[in-house]
Amino acid sequence: MQTLLSKHWHHLPANEALELLDTNLDRGLDLFEVRHRQQRFGRNELTPRKGKSPFVRFLLQFNNPLIYILLASSVITAVLKDPLDAVIIFAVVLVNAVIGFVQENNAEQAIEALAKAMVTEATVRRSGQVLRIPAAELVPGDVVLLKSGDKVPADLRLLNGRDLQIAEAALTGESLPVHKDANAALGVETSLADRKNMAYASTLVTYGQGTGVVIAIGDGTEVGRISSLISSADELATPLTRKIARFSTLVLYVILVLAAIAFAIEIWRGASAVDTFTAAIALAVAMIPEGLPAALTITLAIGVSRMAKRKAIIRKLPAVEALGSTTVICTDKTGTLTQNQMTVQQVWLHGAAYTITGGGYNPEGEIHLTDAQLAVDPSAMLEVLKAGALCNDSELVQSNGTWQPQGDPTEVALLVSARKAGLQAEMLKKILPRLDAIPFESEHQYMATLHDGGEGQTRLVYMKGAVEVVIEKCQAALDAAGNRVPLDRSKVFQQVDTLAAQGMRVLAFARSVRPVGSASIAHRDLQSGMVFLGLQAMIDPPRVEAIDAVRACQRAGIQVKMITGDHALTAAAIARQIGIHGASRQDGTPNVITGKEMAALSDSELIGTAEKISVFARVSPEQKLRLVEALQSRQHIVAMTGDGVNDGPALKQADIGVAMGITGTDVAKEAADMVLTDDNFSTIQAAVEEGRGVFDNLTKIIAWTLPTNIGEGLVILLALVLGVVLPILPIQILWINMTTVGVLGIVLALELREPGIMNRPPRDTQAPILTRELLWRIVLVGFIILIGSFSLFELELAWGSSLAQARTVAVNAVIMVAVFYLFNCRSLDQSIFQIGWFSNPWLWAGVGGMALLQTLFTYLPFLNRLLSSAPIGVDSWLRILVVGLTSFVVIEFEKWLRRRVKSASGKMTATIEAR
Repeated sequence: MQTLLSKHWHHLPANEALELLDTNLDRGLDLFEVRHRQQRFGRNELTPRKGKSPFVRFLLQFNNPLIYILLASSVITAVLKDPLDAVIIFAVVLVNAVIGFVQENNAEQAIEALAKAMVTEATVRRSGQVLRIPAAELVPGDVVLLKSGDKVPADLRLLNGRDLQIAEAALTGESLPVHKDANAALGVETSLADRKNMAYASTLVTYGQGTGVVIAIGDGTEVGRISSLISSADELATPLTRKIARFSTLVLYVILVLAAIAFAIEIWRGASAVDTFTAAIALAVAMIPEGLPAALTITLAIGVSRMAKRKAIIRKLPAVEALGSTTVICTDKTGTLTQNQMTVQQVWLHGAAYTITGGGYNPEGEIHLTDAQLAVDPSAMLEVLKAGALCNDSELVQSNGTWQPQGDPTEVALLVSARKAGLQAEMLKKILPRLDAIPFESEHQYMATLHDGGEGQTRLVYMKGAVEVVIEKCQAALDAAGNRVPLDRSKVFQQVDTLAAQGMRVLAFARSVRPVGSASIAHRDLQSGMVFLGLQAMIDPPRVEAIDAVRACQRAGIQVKMITGDHALTAAAIARQIGIHGASRQDGTPNVITGKEMAALSDSELIGTAEKISVFARVSPEQKLRLVEALQSRQHIVAMTGDGVNDGPALKQADIGVAMGITGTDVAKEAADMVLTDDNFSTIQAAVEEGRGVFDNLTKIIAWTLPTNIGEGLVILLALVLGVVLPILPIQILWINMTTVGVLGIVLALELREPGIMNRPPRDTQAPILTRELLWRIVLVGFIILIGSFSLFELELAWGSSLAQARTVAVNAVIMVAVFYLFNCRSLDQSIFQIGWFSNPWLWAGVGGMALLQTLFTYLPFLNRLLSSAPIGVDSWLRILVVGLTSFVVIEFEKWLRRRVKSASGKMTATIEAR
């Protein structure tokens, strides 16, 4: 059997395929054979992408230069000095690793839960019975029944079909449904897109019905093959991971240089090897922001949680920040910018035009006469709507109070427009029963149905299709008054151009009569003699929230580019309605490039074109990859949406791959960094907004954390230069670093987004995490910590305090500065008096928690022994408070001064430009 599964099934006749699979068409497989094949071939599921094992993912949490130093310090401390200090250092590293591992796992579980909620089912024939089973239980040889609306559950060799059409865009990129023919004789080398006798897993039946036999499941399907290719692709680093890597390397070099200086000083003083290493380790531990990795991870995790509430599931933590630096969003049109619900908005016939209100599949709306050139008879307009309802194979079903489409979206739109006029397709089909039909085929571009007009009455033929095709078969028209008049073809095509320029898809409708007793129709019967009834123009309306979201992105300096498989005119019209910049040239003509035109461009030519053009029409999934690479070559951070299997490579290449949670394939979701649970562009805009807020908070945490480490390092370095006892011990430094970040730093991760966050341009992706202004502020606070803690330490000793008490004062002075500086860092530009003291209640909880910990550090005997601290008096606390308050005032003054300088500079620039 395994060798059979690799055959060219499209080349085999249907009966031969059944024989090879040992399957009976009428009975299907019996249950015993099903169980046997399940044991042999396994379940019809794609093998999960070979990710890293949990153990490996945990080990990767240690993959950071700063962590390497801490681990080395732990080992050296254990060998040369105090094992307890070594255990504490290692415990700090372990806690960081556990937090990072847990948060990444939580993000993965969120996407897994989404996938499990979308279980595909299949209709099969087994032991002569028709059953509905989970698609995962299918085996090779199963006979599967397909109908409109079904998702093909496995690769099938079709056995028979009736008007079967399958949308294969998710697999081949073909925008139109493919007409299937089970009896088609195909060559061995027939391409995937041309195999009309096959149906492939993950594609969607849009029309008709059929039967097929399973020839491949799981990884053996075409989808499985593509999925395995995607899983082997390399992933790009995000701006955050790149910057953190550079930042960590810089800090590593600084620490090593300073530790070498400390080592040299101790050697020069003639200290022992143990004391020398102790001094170097003290400096290294002081300078390393041990709690920073955990704080960054938690900040990203909070961003994940906030985005999930806004219907965006993040699969990879760094993607949160990357969204905030996005400069270009390449988005699909259908369902993302639009409602994915075709709606008839205009009806036109000779002498009159009507507008239909309402949207979507809810048949509520009104029909208004908007242009009448003669006395109208409403029955003429109703005849156009009746043609659309009768020449139709789709259904509109009400379920649980909502209207659900079944079949082709275009046909459903025609049923809705008819219902708005009071014409129900079910009643019409009873009055005029269908006798025969010619299904829509791409080579003929029309559909026709034959109806019984009643006993002794002539038969009626209704036709719908492409305007140019239907018009060619018409010699006369029914005008708005219900009279038969000569057909003015030029007038019809002029109206079609007008409607198409508005982004509408236009269908023509016609009618003819057949002799009494006619039971069938054929193409040869409909070549002439038809009467033109009118046009129905429909559109997939833009989402109202998408229009606002696009505007918000453009205000934020983000380019929005629309990618669609639609016609260029339609694409440009929709882009204009949504408000995408550059959709039209200055002369009003569409500024659109098609997939065919893209294919003719070289890679270098495409780079310039991709920068200037905002609307891409008739684009295949493969061309999306080229577009992403072209934009990235200009240093853009690109977010790309996709839902099909072939979108996988583009999603993987993009800095942020965005998959659709509702319409997206499993392969697209697996390749993406983010999944939208509502398939809505406004959710992307919300995620970008959250991403910017996350990066702001990350910057605040880094800007708040580093001064403490710098100050501690300077304290140790100054003590070594002066040859005095260390004011703060390594174990006390660890206490400061872990408690401040763990209790105080995390509250910055809970800061709300600052006003106007979407009114500023994207960050320069080449810029460092910390600007010159922030670096200056970090150094300033570091020196305040140095002066405050070192001075109080020396004063306490001079006034008779013990060494332990003096060190306790120095530790509390460092933490007091950190507490006051926390309020400074709630906004890096604005004053705390502008953003409010109580707008983040978590901050006060953090301050209270820190006060409790320092009380225990100072007065709890157990911690006195463990951390070499000692109780201190009220006068010492007052001096500590003065140091903290002084730091707060200095930084607020520095922020005020910068605002004044920036404001004066802005006014000067405006004056110069005005002149």
